[in-house]
Amino acid sequence: MTEYILAIDQGTTSTKALLIDPSLNVVAVTGHEIPQIYPRPGWVEHDPNVIVKITYDSIRSVLQKANIDPHKIAVIGITNQRETTVMWDKKTGQPVYNAIVWQCKRTAGLVEKLRAAGHERLFRNATGLLLDPYFSATKIMWLLNTVTGLRSRSQKGGTAFGTIDAWLLWNLTGGVSHATDVSNASRTLLYNIKQLAWDDNLLRVTGIPRYILPEVKPTSGIFGYTKGLGFLPDNIPIAGMIGDQQAALFGQACFEAGSVKATYGTGSFVLFNTSDRLIRSKHGLLTTIAWQIRNKVTYALEGSAMISGAAVQWARDGLGIIRNSEEIEALAAGVEDSGGVVFVPSLSGLGAPWWEPEAKGVISGITRGTTKAHIARAILEGIALQEYTLLESMKQETGQKLNALKVDGGASRNNLLMQFQADVLNIAVVRPKNTETTSLGAAMVAGLAAGIWKDIKELKNVWKEDRTFRPSMPVAQRRGFLARWEKAVKRTLIV
Repeated sequence: MTEYILAIDQGTTSTKALLIDPSLNVVAVTGHEIPQIYPRPGWVEHDPNVIVKITYDSIRSVLQKANIDPHKIAVIGITNQRETTVMWDKKTGQPVYNAIVWQCKRTAGLVEKLRAAGHERLFRNATGLLLDPYFSATKIMWLLNTVTGLRSRSQKGGTAFGTIDAWLLWNLTGGVSHATDVSNASRTLLYNIKQLAWDDNLLRVTGIPRYILPEVKPTSGIFGYTKGLGFLPDNIPIAGMIGDQQAALFGQACFEAGSVKATYGTGSFVLFNTSDRLIRSKHGLLTTIAWQIRNKVTYALEGSAMISGAAVQWARDGLGIIRNSEEIEALAAGVEDSGGVVFVPSLSGLGAPWWEPEAKGVISGITRGTTKAHIARAILEGIALQEYTLLESMKQETGQKLNALKVDGGASRNNLLMQFQADVLNIAVVRPKNTETTSLGAAMVAGLAAGIWKDIKELKNVWKEDRTFRPSMPVAQRRGFLARWEKAVKRTLIV
């Protein structure tokens, strides 16, 4: 009898449920959008109960779509938006406040206080992260300081904190299991990634009580069992939990040191597998735990670009040079090159390695002969050149040569962009058969724990490639592109 893996992919804008077979074929997928809540400028929230409801609705829908008996589900894996923070009452199971989303900037003042008190190095050394509102710690601090009576209830052990994986686990197990995995714990700004434990010094500095924190477990292993859901049988093991970007790295079968993936979404995330080496970045990259399989912990360097696919949306909505995002490839292909036009997509500041939040976008090299096709091509090239800079930083940090870049996300379907990415990196760019790599990663770590695959080597043999883009650009032309890019970036940093 064929058994299936149920993968739950809980993201910032939607939740998807996928049924995946042992050959990593997606049998069915359904999804529902998550309503965004913006109480004030810069604040972003989700309703935790709505997230649970939409997750349940997605599971019911995918079972109905596939017409599969839920008793055939062997195991469940969860991947999730990472730093988003939920606190709930342990007795009632109800949230004490809305989930504070990773994008939310409300805790900037708390971050500045911690920085002014001289704690930045303490956080950096223990967690591998920057002291920033992005991560969970200051979101928890804000909740403890703001919600009436929450601190006293928390100090008595009456409340629980979790990233979204832990919140879903609590609900799927009927309130029995309060746990997370190392990849999500490593994004809280409270977890010591070397000692593999909640850090006492960081808890003291933030005033966060240990009682509220989930148990931290390996990424692949038993977290709990379904209970009391009705639409799923009891006792299905939930055997894999992993943060979304780490899930994409795993789903791309980037198992060895030096393997790297780039996800092209609204922004882009690049993760570089450093295996058991915990590398502390000198170039503004984040050091994070990728996953833990049994007793082996794998680390990664992470870099992000604020704008990737969003630059194409800007070309559509802001410039009006295309009617839909898919049109940009054909428009850009209408010219042989960008005609010397360079676009730096710093429309929301610059991320790693620059970390310049006030940087503004730049289009340079415009002449009387410039057309919208040249600008379209320069937009795609700017997306790829950002990735080039991130990957160059990673090469310098690790001292490792890159052999290939695995790609996923919406923009990875753009063949012109992927070919240019291969050309500027001067390495192969590999696109998978199934671009649902985040969901695949969740299924893979769960399936490993359930014995569907015996080891990572077997998983690698199951992973399927769609197309490889190989560099073909002459050396002199490539150098010209990179020189113009460096000059344009300097201009955006001056603005």
